[in-house]
Amino acid sequence: MELTLLTDIGIIFGLSMIILLLFHRMKLSSVLGFLVTGILAGPHGLGIITGVEEVEALAEIGIILLLFTIGIEMSLKDLWDIKKAVLAGGGLQVAITTVLVYYICIYMGLSTGTSIFMGFLVSLSSTAIVLKLLQEKGEIYTPYGKTSLGILIFQDIIIVPMILLTPILAGVPGDSDAGAMEFLLRGLGIILLVVVSARWIMPALLFQIVKTRNKELFLVSIIFIVLATAWLTSNAGLSLALGAFLAGLIISESEYSHQAIGNIMPFKDIFMSFFFVSIGMLLDVGFFTSNLVLLFALAAVVLVLKSITIGVVTFLLGYPFRTAFITGLGLSQVGEFSFVLAGFGLDVALINGELYQTFLAVSILTMAATPFVITSSHDMADRILQRTSNRILINGIYSKGLTQVEEKEDERISDHLIVIGYGFNGKTVSNAAKSASIPYVVIETNPETVRREKKHGEKILYGDATHEAVLESANIHSARILVVGISDYIATRKIVEVAKRMNPDVYVLARTRYLTEMKALHEMGADEVIPEEYETSVEIFVRLLKKYLVPEDEINRFTRELRANGYCMLRKSSLEVSEAGFDLENELPGVEVLSLRLEDGCNVHGHTLRNLDMRMKYGVTLLAIRRGEEIISNPDPDTKLLSDDICILMGKPDQLFNLRKFFESCSGSTDQEYTEN
Repeated sequence: MELTLLTDIGIIFGLSMIILLLFHRMKLSSVLGFLVTGILAGPHGLGIITGVEEVEALAEIGIILLLFTIGIEMSLKDLWDIKKAVLAGGGLQVAITTVLVYYICIYMGLSTGTSIFMGFLVSLSSTAIVLKLLQEKGEIYTPYGKTSLGILIFQDIIIVPMILLTPILAGVPGDSDAGAMEFLLRGLGIILLVVVSARWIMPALLFQIVKTRNKELFLVSIIFIVLATAWLTSNAGLSLALGAFLAGLIISESEYSHQAIGNIMPFKDIFMSFFFVSIGMLLDVGFFTSNLVLLFALAAVVLVLKSITIGVVTFLLGYPFRTAFITGLGLSQVGEFSFVLAGFGLDVALINGELYQTFLAVSILTMAATPFVITSSHDMADRILQRTSNRILINGIYSKGLTQVEEKEDERISDHLIVIGYGFNGKTVSNAAKSASIPYVVIETNPETVRREKKHGEKILYGDATHEAVLESANIHSARILVVGISDYIATRKIVEVAKRMNPDVYVLARTRYLTEMKALHEMGADEVIPEEYETSVEIFVRLLKKYLVPEDEINRFTRELRANGYCMLRKSSLEVSEAGFDLENELPGVEVLSLRLEDGCNVHGHTLRNLDMRMKYGVTLLAIRRGEEIISNPDPDTKLLSDDICILMGKPDQLFNLRKFFESCSGSTDQEYTEN
């Protein structure tokens, strides 16, 4: 048997590898690389791919998985946080763009249905390209990043009703002749299905599946749910894409969504590559070269039109000019969902072959321009503001100093601790973090533990931390410390490697039962590896609290109680410790920093640093004093120490120990020794 499809897949991957490598060095988008791969390998290019229909079938799976991941990421809570950008921003942008394109197409002599449809196509932007670029630049939670995300979410949702409206615009209302009433009933039935499944059916079903702790069963179940829902909506006369979106939406309301998306992501990325390759294969290179000037002109019109529209909408939302300008340029391209929608339009003869080729060429050109446009958008915005002397005229009112407007970052959990595993060690660390008022989140794979601890108010997520998507849900990019407390050394290696790749600055503490694993974990990027199970929990929280510079005496008191009570106290958060916001990123070799609180009644109360002369007598340097909410940095010699002060001290371990012992053993004799002269 001739393995045509296998050969074609091998050619696609081999050619993609070469092109993506070149595009990476040229700092071009991988999406554009797949499009170029399809153009070169397709029937209009070199013609080396024979199974075009088979590739398109694989591309359809990519569309299903893409819509599923978008549906699963649609958390109602997250949508509510950026509801203004989603509803007002996205709604206005799609409506205004569609209307403007509609009138342009009517002027060019196209029919009403086709003109509206072209407005739909142009109004959508590329979620894949924009979010990838924003994530690479670390700008996803900037004001323009959040606004772009909100508008893209609305576009990703509105694609579903656009697909449903496409046959109506073409005068072909689906497979049914019942008209609007049946369409309405179908919509109501779908809403009821989503509500019932998300509220009762899916959580119970997934709980029984994950209860087996079988990864293969969970993966197979998720894929079956996606394909079955897509098949169900298709047989109901709706689209496969709508079914995939609904499957994601149903699972998104369960506590297993992070794990599901982590499992599906690799499949989505592979099949989406076939989707973009298949789009490139559809482009007629001869048509493109013979209409080069027209296509470039149309692409420029689309970029300018969408930039202005989105920029104005963002400005109307209350953002400063700079944010509006960058957002407008960032979303100025035509998106991948437009290709999906264009295929539906071609099937129902809403657009002809020539118009379809024109759209493909213009879309690819706008996508190709996007990385350059986004990269230069900051400089362009600054130059415009400089030339206009920071004054922009809107509705006859001048707004001064727009470049000085502070753009606050998203108030997400940051500088926090991530705990992997909620066994004995995970509970130890989370209780210590809770006691020390350190922000933290736990990731656990046992569904029963997650369900039980969530009821108790624990900050815990279900998921396998070896997946990037699960760590992303815990905001790994802004985490300060990652504690890996699981016993699976293979998974521990993977988690450390993935976490360090996603956030090279995160401080990783890992436990292991085997001394032989220490070297491998250090090579993976672990900053500290703690062997031997018995002392793991003690050492983790001691080093953790030291990293946050909790006073040394409180750490010692906690460890004494811990060992005295046989770890019983770990089940409650009875320790009260003070927050200390100091940090020293690069400690000198052999030198430590500790926080020491002066207890009430200490006889050094009221004495100046000049009298105590800690540097001369003990070799210890006082870096700062925390007095209530006040921070006294680099205190002068006449500064007096008071009871309940927290002193931040630097010195060698033995010097710090001697000074701490002196403070603890202060007696009346010290009054004469340190009496003011």
